[in-house]
Amino acid sequence: MGTKQRPLRADARDNRDRILAAAREVFVEQGPGAPLEEISRRAGTGIATLYRRFPDRQTLTRAVALDALERTRDEVKRARDEEQTAFAALVRYMHRVLDIRIGAVFPVLLDQIPFDDEEIAATRDEGVAVMKGLVAAAQKDGDLRPDVTHGDVGMMLVRLSRPMPGPLPRETGEELAHRHLDLLIDGLRAEGPAGRPQELGGPALTFDDLRSMGGDPER
Repeated sequence: MGTKQRPLRADARDNRDRILAAAREVFVEQGPGAPLEEISRRAGTGIATLYRRFPDRQTLTRAVALDALERTRDEVKRARDEEQTAFAALVRYMHRVLDIRIGAVFPVLLDQIPFDDEEIAATRDEGVAVMKGLVAAAQKDGDLRPDVTHGDVGMMLVRLSRPMPGPLPRETGEELAHRHLDLLIDGLRAEGPAGRPQELGGPALTFDDLRSMGGDPER
């Protein structure tokens, strides 16, 4: 019988969190083959500390993916439980997803993430189920336009999460993403000052549609 894994000490947990945060940013900027030395430098740890926590690149990329999924799942559940309406919870969730940057890191690591991993699949599916529930509830309340799908929400967040091209500072790009999300949120409302929005063009894709085509809005 295996022994139960001991919880990390506070300093070890802090090192792990900083390595994962640095890895997320470096992978987005430089791709999955980015130097691990650069990750450890940005995390403020030695390369030996990185290898002690993550003995190889595959272990690190899996941890980055799982950490982003766990944070996203926890945020959508907190929003659901703490906000007064489903639409307010959906808005809060979307802004937090931009902060977590799951929509930026997953496309970069697409070929590196073991999506047949049971823990990764279960964490992803749990978060998606809550988000689907928020979309359905907001539509039932009459706050979210009825032709929006949960796939629309996921893909919109992926597009907004991508880094801006050119020399624009990262912080400015992130602030603009939140600004542009606020503009898009008005388009998600069932009715606005000018009345009901015009009919949406293009396909109304669901998560299942995207997966069947080889894509995934959570990646």
